[in-house]
Amino acid sequence: MDKTYNVNVNDTFGFTIDASEAVSLDMVKTGQDSFHVLKNNRSGKVQIVEADFLRKTYTIQINGNTHRVKISDDIDRLIEDMGFTRSETGHISEIKAPMPGLVLDIQVEEGQKVRENDTLLILEAMKMENVILSPRDGIIKSIVVNKGNSVDKGELLLEYE
Repeated sequence: MDKTYNVNVNDTFGFTIDASEAVSLDMVKTGQDSFHVLKNNRSGKVQIVEADFLRKTYTIQINGNTHRVKISDDIDRLIEDMGFTRSETGHISEIKAPMPGLVLDIQVEEGQKVRENDTLLILEAMKMENVILSPRDGIIKSIVVNKGNSVDKGELLLEYE
């Protein structure tokens, strides 16, 4: 099965494209950041004006019209489903299990101050250790699980104050 990408244009129009469609696009590079594209018997000049590879956002011009494009893949959708999107991390008050697994280690205590990206706990799932990091600065209000507990996807692990 092909890898799929969700593409959002100008925060109003969205579509899904698979990797084989992207690779088979009839496109010729005409400059450092410019291309000539042929799709459905229509020709277009595409210019990449701005690219933020880390956030997967791009500003492009197609035949002189400017568009903001955001691309996301399966990992991005999983991160969003887990509630770890950048714009919402300051409002996260609880951490839930992203998948079923076994709590191997808990590296924080109730009342402890944590910083963004500090390790909270380690969850084993499918014979892989998954380090769960803090999405924000805060204080641990309560830890609901214990080392050695089995957890289901979506099960509450800990809460912030």
